[in-house]
Amino acid sequence: MAPQHLNDDLFRTPAATAIRIAELTTVHAPWTEMSVLLARESSVGALGVWDYLITSAPTPLEGIRDAAAHFDSVADPLTDGMRITEDGERVTISHVNRADIAHEAACGIRGYALGLYRRRLGEAAGRCLVPLHATLAAKAPPRHDALIELYGTRNIEFEAPASSITFLAADLSAPAPYAQPGLSAVLRRHAEQALASTIPLHDWLDLFRTALASAHDEGAPTLSSVARRMTISARTLQRRLEEHGTTWSEEVESVRRDHIARLLHDTDLSVDSIAARSGYADARALRRAVKRWYGTTPAALRRAGRGEHDQAGA
Repeated sequence: MAPQHLNDDLFRTPAATAIRIAELTTVHAPWTEMSVLLARESSVGALGVWDYLITSAPTPLEGIRDAAAHFDSVADPLTDGMRITEDGERVTISHVNRADIAHEAACGIRGYALGLYRRRLGEAAGRCLVPLHATLAAKAPPRHDALIELYGTRNIEFEAPASSITFLAADLSAPAPYAQPGLSAVLRRHAEQALASTIPLHDWLDLFRTALASAHDEGAPTLSSVARRMTISARTLQRRLEEHGTTWSEEVESVRRDHIARLLHDTDLSVDSIAARSGYADARALRRAVKRWYGTTPAALRRAGRGEHDQAGA
């Protein structure tokens, strides 16, 4: 990918590449530092039209709704999502990312996202906004002073089922000082047109994961069967995975994790049935795996997934 493409709304960096960059960042610094650094460096315009959907709307609340509706313009919907929940006097903005709660890079992305949402809303409102509280699907770090400053609150809950930041609805409903009549509609059209014209930039790891997912849908995938799909040897496949900082077992577990999440969210199958379909000895083994991946139980994960679907259909 040429450098000039990085700031072009018509080009999309592969999610795998962005995740790998985050992984390399957290090798040298805690995920909390990554979150704060990215949020501080993300000035208005860094994320293209998506930024202006928030800062140019009649109210910050309308802006963040537009941002959630067009989240695909800045992130891969297969790995991340954004959800707005309005509950009377409160508005909660959630960043959805189902990666393992212990995955440093994912924790850094979650932490960054909440800080970014607060920053953009404050820029839209023309003043500093103080949230009621924040929750993070991440293990508590030894120190989190930087996150307190980033979020503007000491009320931060770690190891939560989801990452979110909650504001008073009144703070987000006041007229935005920089709003211009009709501009939001123009920006929404631009975002939709840009997304429709997007040119995906696939790398080798994206192609491998597509082949692995396809093989998994047909049964238990093997290294040799996926290598044949990609017309390379099993040994070459292993070497290429190592070059991309991952392994066969890690990738298979990731596919299994996503498969289990879909079954919990989209079906009424019992935990025992899902365990049997996913290659686990019993429901207890599946529960242990879900706890390790998401820091919660299959039942709680199912409820959270149903809530996302209900919100999307509202």
